Amino acid sequence: MASIKEYNRKLSSLKNTVKITKTMKMVSASKLRRAQEAENRAKDYAHEVNNLIYRVAGSVKEDMHPLLQPAAETKNILLLVFSSDKGLCGGFNNTLIKYVEGRCAAFEAEGKAVSMAFCGRRGFLHFGNRAPVFKNYAGVTAAPNSRDAAEIAEELEAAFVSGRVDEVHMIYNHFVSPLSQVPQMDQLMPLPMSTLDDHDSVETIREEDFISEPPLSELLERLIPRLVVFKVFYALLENAAGEHGARMTAMDNATTNANKMIDEYTLLRNRARQAAITTELIEIISGAEAL
Repeated sequence: MASIKEYNRKLSSLKNTVKITKTMKMVSASKLRRAQEAENRAKDYAHEVNNLIYRVAGSVKEDMHPLLQPAAETKNILLLVFSSDKGLCGGFNNTLIKYVEGRCAAFEAEGKAVSMAFCGRRGFLHFGNRAPVFKNYAGVTAAPNSRDAAEIAEELEAAFVSGRVDEVHMIYNHFVSPLSQVPQMDQLMPLPMSTLDDHDSVETIREEDFISEPPLSELLERLIPRLVVFKVFYALLENAAGEHGARMTAMDNATTNANKMIDEYTLLRNRARQAAITTELIEIISGAEAL
């Protein structure tokens, strides 16, 4: 049996751990709330952009923009993987990594070459030496903003339009709830036509109905890249919300487990103290009887 001093040291360490995990849980809860608010605002923005595209373009055709046109033959796949920079968030990163490995194996089985770009340090650390790296975008996941999303989208668009890659897919954790984040893959380029389906039932505008400035084709030329930027930005927001939700849940579980261990060690310490007192009493009584 451990000594009372050892139990006291363990209890002191556990109490300090509880303070840390409780604080991290509260911080993650606050960040999660802000991330969810940003995510909801982004959804409204995407809806309005789709409304505008639908009104000015009617039924959008694939030949209206280079980012809508699929390659004649798909040989080179680029995966943009979103993970967290830090740990202590349960299985958030491990589940995503396993999903990415499965998708890579599926693409390679079809005879397609896979390269990767990363948003988040954890994904880069795992795959950096296991797959060709297009680029690692460091420091963009902690506080998602549209400027970083625009820079990422611009580089990916250049690679796609130049023919360096034939398809670009994003893999990230879809935020369901603080308890659940589900890995999913979305095609980014060529931009799927289903992306434009989220619009209200508004009447489309025919080009011959009025004179527009800039022309409708030029307006679409500006809107489609913005939609690509938004999809990257929204993935960053989903990743951030999932990370904070996973960390909040993990820290709550850690706090609960630490409190259970505190109760167990407190009981063991009390038993050890009781045993020590009993031993001392027996020694005193035995000594008195010997006299």
